[in-house]
Amino acid sequence: MTPTNPKDLVGIVLQPLEMVSDTLERKLGLFSVIIISLSAMIGSGLFVLPSLAYAMVGGGVWLAYILAAMVVIPGALSQSELASAMPTSGGSYVFVERTFGPLFGTMTGLGLWASFLLKAAFALIGFSAYLMILQEWWGSDFSALASALSMLILIALVNILGMKKIKVVQTPIVTLSILMLIVLTFWAIINGDADYSRASVDLHGPDDWMLMGEAAAFVLVSYAGVAKVAAIGEEVKNPGRNLPGGIMTSLAIGAILYAIMVATMVAVIPHESFFDSSGHAIEDPVRVFAEIIGGSTIGLIAAAIAVLTMTSMALAGILAASRYLYAMSRDNLLPEFLEDVHGKFETPHWAIIVTAGAMAIALVTIDVHAVAEYASGFQIMVYVLMCLCVLILRKATPSHAWYVPEYDAPFRPATQLFGVLAGLCLLFIMGKEAVIGGGTAIMIGGVIFFGYGKKHYQPKITPWKTFKLMFINADEAERRRRITAFHAADREGNNHLNLHEFIAAMEALRCCTEGHDALREYFHAADENGDGVVDIDEFTKSVEHHSET
Repeated sequence: MTPTNPKDLVGIVLQPLEMVSDTLERKLGLFSVIIISLSAMIGSGLFVLPSLAYAMVGGGVWLAYILAAMVVIPGALSQSELASAMPTSGGSYVFVERTFGPLFGTMTGLGLWASFLLKAAFALIGFSAYLMILQEWWGSDFSALASALSMLILIALVNILGMKKIKVVQTPIVTLSILMLIVLTFWAIINGDADYSRASVDLHGPDDWMLMGEAAAFVLVSYAGVAKVAAIGEEVKNPGRNLPGGIMTSLAIGAILYAIMVATMVAVIPHESFFDSSGHAIEDPVRVFAEIIGGSTIGLIAAAIAVLTMTSMALAGILAASRYLYAMSRDNLLPEFLEDVHGKFETPHWAIIVTAGAMAIALVTIDVHAVAEYASGFQIMVYVLMCLCVLILRKATPSHAWYVPEYDAPFRPATQLFGVLAGLCLLFIMGKEAVIGGGTAIMIGGVIFFGYGKKHYQPKITPWKTFKLMFINADEAERRRRITAFHAADREGNNHLNLHEFIAAMEALRCCTEGHDALREYFHAADENGDGVVDIDEFTKSVEHHSET
């Protein structure tokens, strides 16, 4: 139905060029968002990484988690605002693509897809350390790789079956995992097993601080659940409230749990027990932690829960990674089949299958432990980009009126500037890992865009182009804004505006504050031959001529 009221037409004049798809069903509430985000965090961040980070900085490893959270907070707040304005599958990829354009979007989307699937593969490999303990108990001789591949097939099927099935699987696992860690912590404190003097921070000079910064960058991937939940924004009910609330709640819970649990692990586990007989950091610190507190039986129970938790983490990893392929296909940056949604289960099954296949290749061929650093480095880059997206979109909003977030990130622009500076500092500390991770994403993304995406993508003026133009040539930016508004209001596409279309365009441009009647007078003055329409080209040239004189 064509709107006849100018007020209704204003919403169409400069609306987003993409329309939020109703293909995927909105099923997830606030609690589900928190659970999915936490399930992505409460995995390797507590069950594997503490011992690896301990080998870097010793007893003060818990501080690395706090510093990492401080870097994540500005990006998470910015991502909450972006997600409330663009609640669509693809999350960070969509925000970057809509702001910077398809080339940057392709690089970011593929980089995020790779980092999430590799982190999920890392979870499946990491859980093998716990699985080995269980296998010794029940006498099984399955290899770690065979077990990981079998679990990969299972979690891929659960993803294809749909969101409700995932919630049913994840909720009890995450709840049980958190309860176990809380119980172990209180048990250690009550029994007097925890000597928190071991968790003291020992930072005496610049080299120590650099190591702590490197450890913070290393463990930052533990907070990847913040980005993952934004990637499924199209399936969240009331996204303006539930996305920001879920992201910030899960981040707060995750940071507190990390700091307390890791400090308690250090306070309980002797220094030598963090390393195996070869001198390498152990990969099952929670099992060792539980065994010291409660004995071998409690250690076995902890190992079993760890296996379930790491599986849940991989489950959430496929869920989020597949949505990047889905969103990029919908934007014509990847082949069309990846956009297909299953007729019965309403999930992007081909995107899930491709993601699971890539994970299988990674499990068989790649040292995923080393890739964890690259994934973390790219996560830092993404948080920096999130902050930049908010700054650019807010500056360019008058020319891109579709950006109307339901949530406003607080303390702008100070929050975003801090996020950019802190992220860049961590990237500098990481060194070559950040360069390799980012460089690979840029190279592959560029090849795919120029080889496929550029031929199929529909060009448009992005907020980034407008942002640059506002500084380079403000008059040209304003001219483009006027022309875009007038042509958007031209419903018939004949380069003419009638009275209602003219008023709608002028109100969208906020060119007149004198009211509706004044706009009618301007229209009649512009309609020199009295035929009831205004020629767009002639009118804009006339306005430019008068503004120059």
